Amino acid sequence: MELPEPLDVIAVGAHPDDVEIACGGTLARLVQQGYRVGIVDLTDGEPTPGSPSPDVRLAEAQQAAEILGVHVRETLNLSNRRLFDSFEARIALAKVFRRHRPRIVLGLGGKTPMASPDHWQAMQITDAGIFYSRLSKWDEHFDGLPVHTISRQLWYPLGFSTLQFPESSGYFVVDISETFEIKLKSIRAYRTQFPPEKERVFRLVESQNQYFGASAGFCAGEMILCATTLGVTDLVDAVFPAGRKPGTSPS
Repeated sequence: MELPEPLDVIAVGAHPDDVEIACGGTLARLVQQGYRVGIVDLTDGEPTPGSPSPDVRLAEAQQAAEILGVHVRETLNLSNRRLFDSFEARIALAKVFRRHRPRIVLGLGGKTPMASPDHWQAMQITDAGIFYSRLSKWDEHFDGLPVHTISRQLWYPLGFSTLQFPESSGYFVVDISETFEIKLKSIRAYRTQFPPEKERVFRLVESQNQYFGASAGFCAGEMILCATTLGVTDLVDAVFPAGRKPGTSPS
């Protein structure tokens, strides 16, 4: 079986626009740094208010992917508003992981109060898909795709309606100062989801990313949660971002 070139990172969302809102700046920065990046949407987000058809929403998602520069975007045939952690959903996502063989998977972290319960289900499906991807002696479920072990799992928080972060082994902030405007442009590609009367969403994104960034000395940042403890071998290199020398203050 001929497989596509492996991806370095795959980000998984429940719906088109989840990934852009939460970690679009990180994905765009990874692309700039030369990594191969993909997005998997578990559903097409339909039905949804404002969108005339699934084709329109998928076209918006493709445009957003092109703005970010990601190499692959796939939409699974799971049901929006009825997304549940199931064996079939786990297998469908694990097949994507086996085919594209990422080193890192970014998934939704935790519940999103006052927003779609699909997000919580997506987290569980992603956790299980990562596990299923590496299981041997189960070939009959994976269309002959080879076993693949994902090296790192990370989570991104999506909710705006809480000051609490999901439980994790830690977190860090990615500098998206150079890609923040790209992120906003990718979100605006969803014209049916974010008409002018929803401009407050962009103010929320901007204020959150400025807050996260300022906490780490950046103009803008995105928070990433660790599923497992991260270790360092060079303490100085780890605590001082690239380009900032010890003893200097953030600008």
